[in-house]
Order: sequence, then structure tokens, then C-alpha cells
Amino acid sequence: MQAQASFTPKWHDVCDIDDLVTNSGVCALVEDQQVALFLTGGEEGKQIFAISNWDPVGQANVLYRGILGTISTDIVVASPLYKEHYVLETGKCVERNDVSVAVFPVRVDSQRVLVQL
Repeated sequence: MQAQASFTPKWHDVCDIDDLVTNSGVCALVEDQQVALFLTGGEEGKQIFAISNWDPVGQANVLYRGILGTISTDIVVASPLYKEHYVLETGKCVERNDVSVAVFPVRVDSQRVLVQL
């Protein structure tokens, strides 16, 4: 029996926190994966989310261009193509139970935004 190769996710330095625009998205290429980064919040506190940029319904890399909002207590991005809403914390599609996007851990270290893939 062959041993399974162990995979350890790696943190990738993506950008400076000042490169992000509050309540808007940017796209970064991380190990050949397009990642949509969103900086949300206001004076009371800011959060950074990272999800796959791939819209599984529209079949295109466009989610970073979506409009941010809230549904109930969830922060969502609306796809610019067919307007499905994806919860930034979980990647789940609000309108369709059979669709979701990948979510990636994010942290900030010395003003640098790091994403784990």
C-alpha cells in the first residue's frame, strides 16, 4: 500500500492592505488560481475575505467585479453576470443549494495580505 502524500496549505503574500478598496473587490493570481479579495466594513471594523473568482453559473472569472451587500446577516457578493449571491464567509450560493465557490483563509501581517491555498 502506498503512503498518501501529505498536503500542507501554504500562505501566499498577495498585496499590501492599502491595495484593497473598502467595499469593493480586486483579483489576484495565486498559484494559477484567480482569487477575489474583498475588504468590507467601515469605521466600526474591517474584514478581508478571499473566494474563488470563478463564477460557476456564469462560467467566467468575474466575481471580484460583483457588488457587495448583505442578505440577512451575511455579507455577500452578487455575480455581475446572473446576479447570484455568494456568501463571502462560506462560499454558498444564496439562490441555489447546488452551487458554491471556494473560500480561502486570509490574514494580515505587517500590512501585507496573505491568502492560504
